[in-house]
Amino acid sequence: MTDKILRWGLLSTARINQALIEPLRSSKRNTLAAVASRSQATAEAYAKENKIEKAYGSYDALLADPEIDVIYNPLPNHMHAEWTIKAVEAGKHVLVEKPIALTVAEVEAMDAAAQKHGRVVAEAFMYRHHPQTLKIVDMVSGGKLGKVKLVRGTFTFQLNHEGDIRFDPAMGGGALWDVGCYPLSFARTVLGAEPLEVFGWQVTGSTGIDETFVAQLRFPDDVYAQFNCSFAVPFISTAEVFGDAGRLAVPRPFQPGVKEHILLTHPDGVTDTITIKSQPLYSGEVEDMADAVLLGKTPRVSLADSRANVAAILALFESARSGKPVMI
Repeated sequence: MTDKILRWGLLSTARINQALIEPLRSSKRNTLAAVASRSQATAEAYAKENKIEKAYGSYDALLADPEIDVIYNPLPNHMHAEWTIKAVEAGKHVLVEKPIALTVAEVEAMDAAAQKHGRVVAEAFMYRHHPQTLKIVDMVSGGKLGKVKLVRGTFTFQLNHEGDIRFDPAMGGGALWDVGCYPLSFARTVLGAEPLEVFGWQVTGSTGIDETFVAQLRFPDDVYAQFNCSFAVPFISTAEVFGDAGRLAVPRPFQPGVKEHILLTHPDGVTDTITIKSQPLYSGEVEDMADAVLLGKTPRVSLADSRANVAAILALFESARSGKPVMI
């Protein structure tokens, strides 16, 4: 199948689609072929504006198209599992926006459907495929920081759009699901391990979502992680990894651009600036899907990986509600 070009369909006209359109068009193994909306008129207008070949007036109609190989699912969080499973049952591979699901049971159901139908399902954590992230993982696993002791992260921005679905708890709203999932994923990825115990605090907004969330996690071998996320303070996106032989500062860990650098500070106080060979942020997840479908490679963000991230988020929510640490 190495000479096949995968034909993609967009499941809705969500704003995040724009991030994938150019990577799909510039790829030699992928092409954007269709878009679906809940109305034919909306789909056709979107297709015309973005020069997309096919437009469908329902999600089911897109899934029924036998020429579509891969579905990109950017629907609201609470709809991810339902429509991913429907797509898999229709014979499609699926790239699902983060967070992949809102319960462990949903992830397991998606995994079961993928295995039953022989399809690939992967979570769209775009930063995981960027050369910056791969370099950080290589440095940590290669001992550049010595024994890692602590990982810290922050991802915040002010959400002021009244009626935004991220304010709706029934739709999987809240800061932890929306942006806190990034520093959590980052810590797990960098450490190559899963937390044993978590503790969380949240500030609840007027609609019932976590407006701000602060988390602590204990990993094996006395390694810890701390992160905070919020809709209530200005934009901050940063991460740090501390080891007994150095500190790594990452100015843009979750949305790295076309030219980035990370800072390695040695115990003597000398800091090295490491420039990262770049690529467009969203191209990695598109090419990773092609590797998985066409070459049979395991997706970089496996469903087991996604399940673990969801399980940790749910444990943090349980801790915030109970005021007690929660074992995972």
